[in-house]
Amino acid sequence: MSAPPPPDGLGPRHVALIMDGNGRWAERRGLPRAIGHREGVQALKRTVQAAPKFGIECLTVFGFSTENWRRSAEEVSDLMGLVRAYVASDLARLKREGVRVRILGRREGLPADIAEIVERSERETAGNDRFLLQVAFNYGGRGDIVDAARKVLAAADGDPARIDEAAFGRALSTGEGPELDVIVRTSGEHRLSNFLLWEAAYAEFVFQEVLWPDYGEGPLGEAVEAFRSRQRRFGGRPAAVAAG
Repeated sequence: MSAPPPPDGLGPRHVALIMDGNGRWAERRGLPRAIGHREGVQALKRTVQAAPKFGIECLTVFGFSTENWRRSAEEVSDLMGLVRAYVASDLARLKREGVRVRILGRREGLPADIAEIVERSERETAGNDRFLLQVAFNYGGRGDIVDAARKVLAAADGDPARIDEAAFGRALSTGEGPELDVIVRTSGEHRLSNFLLWEAAYAEFVFQEVLWPDYGEGPLGEAVEAFRSRQRRFGGRPAAVAAG
């Protein structure tokens, strides 16, 4: 662990994670990709447990994108099986430890038992308020923006003056969570992959070489430390620089 709990206001409160590298982790060990995905679930468990130690109040993790349906039927089946296994093994602990679970993304087209797992996870943790875990599942940033646009347009009754950034932000699937502070991507890749496009407007980015199955408290602490070392300007400049 690199970073201690933050001084008041230092953050981050909300960290988003693109959990990348399961396949490469397995390939480097001569193992099936499915083993990499299973180890990735263990990394998620470690990371969720570690996050509150750094003052993090919300984690948003990229579990399954709308584009992931293009993968082989075998790999998609493996990923769906991991959702079943994760909820079966960890939902009781999440409930007990005060974690509220929210699933971001479209519910249409999900297998019936996965849709039931999504609904049950949200229902059984709805009263928790110690920590928020948002899982982007069957999620795409562009699609989420389109869905939000439809919602705000319907609510505006055709009056464009009633549509503003605040209303649009509330209509996104992340609208109930805190503002995004930082996006972390593992495995050395440097792209968003259609994740949290609106929310990323003023987020910091941290790219780490570690493959996701090796993730946990240590790498998360390093990401938090990197975030705290930066000066967030939100489009402005420090007073002394502006005066010059």
